[in-house]
Order: sequence, then C-alpha cells, then structure tokens
Amino acid sequence: MIKQFFNIEVNDALKALHTSTNGLSQLEATSRLAKYGLNELVTKKNKPAWVYFFDQFKDFMILILMVAAILSGIMGDMVDAVVILIIVVLNALLGFSQEYKAEKSMLALKKMSITTARVNRDGNPAIIPSEELVPGDIVFLEAGNIVPADIRLIEVHGLSIDESSLTGESNAIHKKIETINDKDISLGDQLNMAFKGTLVTAGRATGLVVVTAMSTELGKIAGLLQEEKASTPLQRRMEHFGKKLSYIILLICLILFISGLVRGEDPFTLLLLSISLAVAAIPEALPALITIALAKGAARLAKRKSLIRKLPAVETLGSVSFICSDKTGTLTQNKMEVVENFENTVLSPSFSNTPLLLSVLLNQDVQFSQTGDSLGESTELALVNYCISKLGIVEFHELYKQYPRVAEIPFDSDRKCMTTIHPFGDQFLVITKGASETIQTCLLDATAKHQLLTMSDKWASQGIRVIAYGFKLLDVLPAQITSKSIEHDLVWLGQIGLMDPPRVNVKRVIEECKGAGIKPVMITGDHPATAKSIALQVGIMEEQDKLMLGTELAQLTDEQFGMLVLDIAVYARVSPNQKLRIIKALQSKGHFVAMTGDGVNDAPSLKAANIGVAMGITGTDVSKEAADLILLDDHFGTIVNAVKEGRRIVDNIRKFIKYIMTCNGAEIWTIFLAPILGMPIPLLPIHILWINLVTDGLPALALANEKGEMDIMKRPPRKADESFFSDGVGYHIVWVGLLMAGVTLATQAYALHNEFAHWQTMVFTVLSFAQLGHVLAVRSDKTFLFQQGIFSNPLLLLSVLFTFCLQLGVIYIPFLNEIFKTQPLSLQELGFCTLMAMIVFHAVELEKLIKRL
Repeated sequence: MIKQFFNIEVNDALKALHTSTNGLSQLEATSRLAKYGLNELVTKKNKPAWVYFFDQFKDFMILILMVAAILSGIMGDMVDAVVILIIVVLNALLGFSQEYKAEKSMLALKKMSITTARVNRDGNPAIIPSEELVPGDIVFLEAGNIVPADIRLIEVHGLSIDESSLTGESNAIHKKIETINDKDISLGDQLNMAFKGTLVTAGRATGLVVVTAMSTELGKIAGLLQEEKASTPLQRRMEHFGKKLSYIILLICLILFISGLVRGEDPFTLLLLSISLAVAAIPEALPALITIALAKGAARLAKRKSLIRKLPAVETLGSVSFICSDKTGTLTQNKMEVVENFENTVLSPSFSNTPLLLSVLLNQDVQFSQTGDSLGESTELALVNYCISKLGIVEFHELYKQYPRVAEIPFDSDRKCMTTIHPFGDQFLVITKGASETIQTCLLDATAKHQLLTMSDKWASQGIRVIAYGFKLLDVLPAQITSKSIEHDLVWLGQIGLMDPPRVNVKRVIEECKGAGIKPVMITGDHPATAKSIALQVGIMEEQDKLMLGTELAQLTDEQFGMLVLDIAVYARVSPNQKLRIIKALQSKGHFVAMTGDGVNDAPSLKAANIGVAMGITGTDVSKEAADLILLDDHFGTIVNAVKEGRRIVDNIRKFIKYIMTCNGAEIWTIFLAPILGMPIPLLPIHILWINLVTDGLPALALANEKGEMDIMKRPPRKADESFFSDGVGYHIVWVGLLMAGVTLATQAYALHNEFAHWQTMVFTVLSFAQLGHVLAVRSDKTFLFQQGIFSNPLLLLSVLFTFCLQLGVIYIPFLNEIFKTQPLSLQELGFCTLMAMIVFHAVELEKLIKRL
C-alpha cells in the first residue's frame, strides 16, 4: 500500500484504495473492518482479575497480620492462624469484588462516549461510530470535528486544522488539496492531509481515509505512551487522612502493648491483639468504597442521560452554585420552525423564484440521506423544511442543482454569518445570511439598515429568532474569497423569523435549581430581546434582573465586571471568548460553575469551568473532549438531575465515613479503656477481625445505594473545600464512638460482676449489634428511620439482616464456637445484649431530634 498519500493525485489515491468519491459499499466496509480492525488506539491493557485480587495483599497492615498468623501457627495455635488467614482472604475477596466491579463500570461508561463520523456509504451520507471507519471511506469534516483517522483531502472549503496536539504548531493550518511533490517533509507541511486527533477549527472538507487506528500518526505516538489512571481529589484527601490516622492508631496500639506487658499479659497475645486492632481501626477500605460510590453514581447518571467523562466530576457536582447555560436546545426544544417572513419587494433581479426563497434554498448545508432524511443543524433544517413546504421536494432539488455552489465563506461565531456564491447567468450571485446586526453592517442602503433593525427588534421582543439575508451580483470574483473581499455593499433581501419554544418542564426545573441555592444564568449569542423573552418564560429572569450584552461586557474592566457578575441573569450576543471571562469572574467570587457548550470555541470555557457540560446531540467532538459531563439529551433538566445525584453521592460518602470511623473508634476505645478501668482485654484478635470484615464492610458498602435526603435540593451547595468532618460529623464520630464503647464496657462490667462464664461472647455481640443499629440510624442526618422508610434501601436492610444472622451463627453453631472462642447465650442474655446495643440506635435518633430544635 502507498505510504505517502500527500505525494499522489486525488484520483490515484482513490484508485490505490479501490474506492471512489461515492464511498464504499456497506458490504465492502464490513469486509475491510474485519481486515484492518476497529479504528481505535490501543491503550494500556486492563489488569486481569487475578492482579486485582493479589493487589489486596499489598497493604502494609495486611502483610503484618499475615506474618502474625504464621507466627501463631508456628507457636502451635493453628486454629487462630487458619481463621486469621481465612478472614484475610475473605477481606481480599471483598476488596477485589469492589475494585473489579468499579473498573468494569468505568469501562462500560467509556464505551458510551464513542464519537461519530459522517461518511458516504453506498453513495449516500450516513453517520457511523468513528471506530468503524476503514481505509477507503469518504469522510465529511466540518468545524468542531476531531479528525477521526489520517485523511487525504479531496475537497476543501476554507478548511483550517489545529495540529498542535500532533506537531506543536500553535497556529491553525490552512489546508489545500494540491499534490505535494517533496518526498521528505514534516507532518506540519503536509497541507493536503488531515491527521487523526487534530481539530477542525474552520471550514469544511471531504476526505479519503488512508490509514486508521495504530497505523495513524497519532497511533504511532500512542504506541509509545501509556496513560496512568489518576486518583480523584477526594481519594487523595482520604489517603492523606488515612496516613495521619495510621500514625495515631499505631501509637495507641504501642501504648496498649506496653501497658499490657506492664500488667503481665502474654506478649504474643498482646502483639496479635495490637496488630488486629490496628488493621480494624485503619479505614483502608475507604478509597475503594469512595471509588465504588463515584462509579455507581456515574452509572446511575448514564441511565439518566448524563455521561460522566471524568470520575472526579461526580464529586464536584455537589458543590455547583452557578449553572451557566446556553438557550437553544438546552432550555428550549431545539425544534426551530419558521413563524415569520419578510421580503424586500424593492428588488428587481431576474430571479426565477422570489429572491428570498431562492436565497434560503441555496445558502444552507443540509444533506439528505438515502432514505430522504435531512441531516444538519436545527436552524438550517427549519429553513430547508420551510423551502420544501413552499416549493415541494422535487423543485427544491432541481433549483439546488441549477445554481451550484462555486465558493463559500463558512459560518463562524465571531462574524455570525455565512456566505455562498453561485453562477447566475454571466454573473455570480453572492448570498449572505446571519444575525441582523451582522447583515446590517454589510448593507449598502441606510434606509434598509434602519428597517432591518426595527423589524428585527420587534420580532425578537416576541421571542422570535431573526435570520437576515443580503445579496449582490458580481461580474468577476476576487482573487481571494474572504469575508473582507465579499461581505460588504449588500442589498437587503429580507428576513426569516424562527421560534424555538421552551421545553415543557424547564420552568419547574429552574425553580428547583433556585431552591437548591444554585443560580441559573443564560448565556447566548441570540438577540437580547429574544434571550429576555425566553428567560422570562422559563423563570431564569425576573423583571428586575439584569441583562448584559457582549458589547457592554467588552467595555468593562475585570474589576468593574466582578462587581456586577452576581446580579446578571442573562447575557446576550456573547462571543465564546466572553464565556471564559464570565466563568473566571464567578470563580473569583468563590463559586463553583457548571458551563454548557457545544461549539469549537466553547472548549476553553468548558475546560475552565468546574464542571464543563457538552451537548451530546448538537455538540462538536472537541466540546465533548473538553467536557467533564455530556448531556445525552441536551436538556437543562438533566444538568439539575446530575447536580442532585452529585449531592447524593457526596452525602453517602460522608455517611459511610461517619459510620466506619465511629465503629473503628468504638473498637479502639473499648480495648484501650478496659485495662484502664481494671478489666481484662474484652475482645480477641479474631473478634476484631470478624467485626472489621463483616459488621463494618457489608453495611458500609450498602450505604452507597442510599437515596437522597428529602431536602437534598432545598439546601445551599456544600463548599468545595469543606471537610468531611464538618457539620457535626467529627463530633458524632467521637461521642457515638465513646457511647458505643461505654455500652460495650458496661456489658462487660455487668457480666463480670455476675460471674458469667461467657462474658466475652456478650461483649463481642453487643459491639457487633451496636454497629448494626448505628448504620440504620446514620442513613439520614435529619430524618428518623421510620419516617425515611426502613425498606427504602433494600440492599442495606439485607446486609444488616445477613450480618445479624452471621453473628447468631458465631454464637450458636458449635464448630464456630470452637473457632471464635464463643459460647451460646441464653435467650435472656441475647435479649439483654440486643437491648444494650439498641441504646446506640436510639441515641443517634435522639441527636436528630436535638438538631431539629
């Protein structure tokens, strides 16, 4: 196969790949896909399951525990040695299942973010996943696309590509189709090629796919690199906390060991107990639990039309205080319909149809599939449907062929207009369409300028979007087709009015948003009157709220803008560059900002926002790559649902931190305080390990499925730097941990005073049951368990019942009595233990009542 396609003519390239400008047949494409494989970069291989399993034994404390088990076996206590090893393996299995499931969830979510490519298949336009591209495919590129493969360009219209990711060249490269004769040139000089992973910044083109996947220039680089998975900020915070806690707990264990030696306890028993206590007390499972909570949250969001691209974004969602949203498609239905039209009747060129209708027909980029379906941007689709309704589909296509496009200046967000040029007898017809302000500046006649703006303002005040048209006839085209050489001295043709009504339930969502302490802000390039009309309808804006134009924003210094930014509800006629300025102004005031975007120029603002939100339907490839969150339905309500889910996840993480740290604290206090109070050490190492594995592990995992609090969207956002021990969590951990230890030690004192032979079993049971009562109480910070609904989290209820039954098994099954050094309790003793444990549950419920007062 030819390696240097930039050296050969377009026709030769097509022949070399046995294709044509009509593209491949579906049958041939399928055959080539089998031959060349999927068009995707081979990334770092996922770890096999057995590696995840053995990674669980790398923890320093687990290794110490295994050494202790071996020492125990050498000293003749085989039962303890075997049981400790079994529990270590069970703990590893639990950790393995958590991490492996989380990894699988993220892989499934990653597959959902595959981009698409527009191609010719069987001679007709089609949209396919970009991973299904094969050499020989004909691909259409336009501004905003990430080039999906290495492509030999065969037709270009003002095409510029940002190749900085590949070549380091900071300026966009203007592309052409002419053959390059030099053999040894750099990638940056191959002007007739487009390379995988680069970004189309302007214009459009048609190209021939020459290589895919790892054979591309990007693939060659990817083969040298392997991406390491970064931990989330939350995980890093918890790991840092875990290290500090480890030192404190090791110090406590050392004090326990030394004090035991002073009292004459067996050194080896003390060593095992100290190590077991350290393993139980250090929350080594927290990072895995956090990852699982985030991954499960991301999976739930995917089901609700929100695709999380970056896992930390799930956590960040809970702190969002401003949502800056575009209007079209997000707040509105994105179903544009022509509702008004006005034609300047003063015109007299010899058009076969009305000048305005013909201009609408010719100046558009809608394509038609084999089945007759139209593909394109919503405004363009509405304009084309309007033409077809007036002319009929047959005459529409005939006229389009009668006046072929010989040149164009594509739309861009700075000019806010688009120009096409067509042969018109012996002359050339120039048609420019765009925003009324833009067309007004291009017009020749002052009266027409005034009439255009007056009518546009009137329509816009009714929520109607205005598309104005101008034209002129040229005898000769200039040497260079640019906006400066073409878009001036136009004659006003008229204008079309389109309406995109608000989404049905968006007003309710906006109210919910405001109730949650989140301020919604509309940022749009539309006419200010149109923006204000929609903002008032959906509730973003009240009559007293402020609207700012992009031109007004441009005149303000950062300091002046910073004084106003919190009071502005709507920005109109804003450029993508100004979006970035709005974000930075809000962030400088300490706010967390979610920003929506769909265009190429939105990428910087999406990256700068705390949560960048791209449109899954109308968004360009580059906006999706820059975003943290992709809306699969482009609906504002989906952003609010994502914020709600983010708050729920952060709440649940706080709950199992509260639960695990309280239980660990209780175990430490129980063992540490017993000798000080003159009682024997209350628990054996195997008891602590059992509590750590079963009582702590399963219920904590189930807390990740807890539903959101009833007031979850009726409270202000949490501050991003807020400690997980704020809002009373730290106090709860201390006082409930002490209470749990106090109840356990009171049981020990009572049993010893009454000379119960199986006092240790009672202590073991009370501590286990108290933790189960605690997990039921911490399901909510404010709502009582029976108000919340005991069955609202079935997984948690099942885990509590299962753990309760396991504990009964340890008490009453004879061979488990041998292993765990327990004795059966009478019904009265079991009842006493249960009642003592319930003190903790009722105390935590009482805490909620006190908070309400």
